[in-house]
Amino acid sequence: MRRWFTALSSLAMLAAIPAAHAADSTAAKTEPLTLGDSSLVAGIPGSGPLKMSELEAWLDDPANHEPLEFELPEGLRAAQANIFIPENSPLTRARIELGRQLFFEPRMSADFSVSCATCHNPEEGYSAHTQFGVGIRGQEGGRNSPVAYNRIVSREQFWDGRAASLEDQAIGPIANPIEMGNTHEACVACLSEIPEYKLQFERIFEDGLTIENVGKAIASFERAIVTGPTPYDAYQPLSRFEQLFADDLAELEALREEDPEFVEEYEELKAKAEANPMSESAKRGMELFFAKANCATCHAGANFTDEQYHNLGVGMEAEKPDLGRYEITKEDTLRGAFKTPTLRNIHTSAPYMHDGSQETLEEVVEWYDKGGHPNPWLSDKMKPLKLTDQEKADLVAFMKEGLAGEFPKVESGRLPK
Repeated sequence: MRRWFTALSSLAMLAAIPAAHAADSTAAKTEPLTLGDSSLVAGIPGSGPLKMSELEAWLDDPANHEPLEFELPEGLRAAQANIFIPENSPLTRARIELGRQLFFEPRMSADFSVSCATCHNPEEGYSAHTQFGVGIRGQEGGRNSPVAYNRIVSREQFWDGRAASLEDQAIGPIANPIEMGNTHEACVACLSEIPEYKLQFERIFEDGLTIENVGKAIASFERAIVTGPTPYDAYQPLSRFEQLFADDLAELEALREEDPEFVEEYEELKAKAEANPMSESAKRGMELFFAKANCATCHAGANFTDEQYHNLGVGMEAEKPDLGRYEITKEDTLRGAFKTPTLRNIHTSAPYMHDGSQETLEEVVEWYDKGGHPNPWLSDKMKPLKLTDQEKADLVAFMKEGLAGEFPKVESGRLPK
């Protein structure tokens, strides 16, 4: 059984690399790039506004136009099969870099005051610490800003899934009157007057500067923003190993000579978990998350989301509640249903829920504990949990500690003058 586990681990690692990115067996093997690598989003080396000469040198390097061979970081890698990149929008360094510039570019808004990063600020967990998104002239929307990371493993975008892809999502706010307040035509016209942008679009896209290509560039940048490994990712393999081989581990010393590979594998797992510690409270919270608290029913998989839509009762007490996904599909069962967000790095993106009505994770846990707000379309997964105060604290500890991973270091400046 021990040999079976080791073989299974090896197969799992091989399966994590999709066929589309597998190297030809006759070609020289190269290590795939791990997304989340800061070099992808650190900007073109240098300081101050981007100069035409810097961009020309960057664009002259053929390597910057090659589709990337990549894999996801440990932990999130188990969601590799969920990666969605349209065939006409390959991931390249040149597209990511152009998308980085556009993501932080306020000149895409009607009054040059708002960029994508206004509502998806890296310093605020790629969200905004306001209840609702705030656009030009201080106008507020009606929903909280969803996070803009780990989007590479998510197809439909926005709380209600109205955008079929990141490319569609990226250009939506430009023409929204209370977000960027612009038109697509005016946005393209403005960018075309900036020589550095015009050059990049001409060199990167066959059809040059179009609003569709603006969306492709921004989507490329967003796909490069992924969260790094968490303490949970280090602890979970150890926990599984200890459960599978409890009897063998009771005689660990005797196995040092009989099966040194088994002992070595166990000690490596232990060392990794010890290097990425969780408190005892967070460990208890992890057990609750997958059992009594029922969180994993919806916050499932490597990215801790089922990518589905559920009515939690949030906001349903209003006279005219936001009906969410129903407005897109007109399916009666989806009234008041909103997309399950990822819980990776959830501690960075308060407030919570689609309407930003809950300021802390403690409030979120209380909401689930009471079973949400009753309404005719409440998800059948919402039931009172009857958690103790300590169990609630443990759940919060797990989300804050166990699911916290590093973001890549992104350059928010270095834009064309």
